[in-house]
Amino acid sequence: MFHRIKALAKKEIKQLLRDKRMLFVIFFFPVFLLVVFGYAVNFDVKNIKLAVYDKNHSAESRDFINTFTSSKYFNIVKYLNSDSEINDVLDTKKAQLIVIVPHDFSEKLYTVKDKPNVQFLIDGVDGNTAMIINNYIEAAVNYYNQNFQTEFLSRTGAKVSMPVDFRPTFWYNPDLDTTKFLIPGLIAMILIITAAMTVSLSLVREKEKGTIEQINVSSIKIIELLVGKAFPYLIIALINAGFILIAGNLMFNVTVKGSLILLLFSTLIFLSSAVSLGIFISVIADTQQIAFSVATFITLLPSMLLSGFVFPINNMPYIIQLITNLTPVKFFIIVLRAIILKGVGLETFWPQIVYLCLFTTIFLILAYVVQRKKELSA
Repeated sequence: MFHRIKALAKKEIKQLLRDKRMLFVIFFFPVFLLVVFGYAVNFDVKNIKLAVYDKNHSAESRDFINTFTSSKYFNIVKYLNSDSEINDVLDTKKAQLIVIVPHDFSEKLYTVKDKPNVQFLIDGVDGNTAMIINNYIEAAVNYYNQNFQTEFLSRTGAKVSMPVDFRPTFWYNPDLDTTKFLIPGLIAMILIITAAMTVSLSLVREKEKGTIEQINVSSIKIIELLVGKAFPYLIIALINAGFILIAGNLMFNVTVKGSLILLLFSTLIFLSSAVSLGIFISVIADTQQIAFSVATFITLLPSMLLSGFVFPINNMPYIIQLITNLTPVKFFIIVLRAIILKGVGLETFWPQIVYLCLFTTIFLILAYVVQRKKELSA
């Protein structure tokens, strides 16, 4: 049995080495996707176009505006001189935010009862971006208030008395870099696409060439055929996983905080589920074109929309949350984020590993049942 599997694997490797275009796609496509998605899919909002309408023109108002411009998030694009310019700036998208400093800003700044009313006008067409800008504004204003309070009280000799010292600490991703949050999802999405697609195309190619009938009448068993054909692509997928991690580290500074052995073990389990999906696709598809279309539909869309890669699953309707359980990417992303970002052990994500094993078993059984029915009806 081992010798037959080895012979099939060697045959598949030789055939793959002759197909230069397939080799290029297998090794170039994953890193290409990582680069494109890693730089393009980013929820950080930077270089916010800021317009300033300073009615006070004082040193205090300039210090207040400098609080925004000193950060990497805001970029002043225009200074307004009249109220009539406000609508035009927002309508034409020349600015995403307008800060209006009132005439009495510097006077009310030093009063206790009456504080200056600074107005912030945000372009709310993109609700997500608007909320992020609002959070940045809140952070900048709080920073200014703390600095002003400290400076003013130290100058007057009064003591600072604050009931709550609010200093949040962010674990695992202290810079709140969304790229580090997205990289594990990219790894899972790329691996399932490449693994499922290459395995399904390889098996369907035997059907198109007519060699599958020769294999069926030989002494090779179906399990030997599947293992022998899938094994080379399993190894290639592991190599791709290593390339993606190296590229993620070099380009996005993503390091693995947890155990590399545990990461390898979890990736093997996930790739087994991806391969089982590819085997199932090869059974129901009769041409490479159909196999490619089905593999793309089954792997790409669920990986993007239903895995928690981009959209939080907890925010989805309950029925959609149930549907998300149909994609193994959802569970592998949890595993990857636990190992890569948190550095935790198997005790925190063993249910996900169990699910991936169940997924692999179910789809292999389905592939076997469908194939047997085709053989009996032939």
